[in-house]
Amino acid sequence: MTSYEPRDPAKDRLLAPGNAALVIIDYQPTQFDSLQSSPKELIIENVVALARAGVAFGLPIILSTVNVASGRNQDTIERLKSVLPGIPTYDRSAINAWEDKDFNQAVKATARKKLITAALWTEACLTFPTLDALAEGFEVFPVTDAVAGTSKTAHFAALDRVRQAGAQPVSVVQVLCELQRDWSRGDTLAAFTAGLFEVHAFPRY
Repeated sequence: MTSYEPRDPAKDRLLAPGNAALVIIDYQPTQFDSLQSSPKELIIENVVALARAGVAFGLPIILSTVNVASGRNQDTIERLKSVLPGIPTYDRSAINAWEDKDFNQAVKATARKKLITAALWTEACLTFPTLDALAEGFEVFPVTDAVAGTSKTAHFAALDRVRQAGAQPVSVVQVLCELQRDWSRGDTLAAFTAGLFEVHAFPRY
């Protein structure tokens, strides 16, 4: 058994620690309280597993909230924020994060063209920046079992819309496997294995 050397991340068609960034948008109490497309606890556990993977694989991570500074909303839930030590938060008033200057510049400053994205809600805060990023030449990978919407119809319609626009939907387990790629890569193996056991499958409807 002899694996090839890791691919050049600049030329790799798959997600890799050297070519991807993780974007996490609006995992706040108000958004969670309005979810109808998937149980709240499953989404929390999956997005936390995704965030842990981002840290373990050394991805640039962009964390954003909406309306915290204005007092209309609370900050990122603590279970998620606690696994992202030292990661700044880009608070904004724009529903579409791509239309916020600080957020937009932070994403582009990563110099990564592959964006692994998770946001609440699917139909707005995931869809709008995804469409804009695609239009600007980014590859976008929405993590379908870490996102949810205000209804099942809204959630699945939004995923259909971004898929038709060119997004590449993935799952948390798929992201983990794609980043790890080889069981012999010992530096991240423990985190990879632990992450697999943290993930809960998206419920079937």
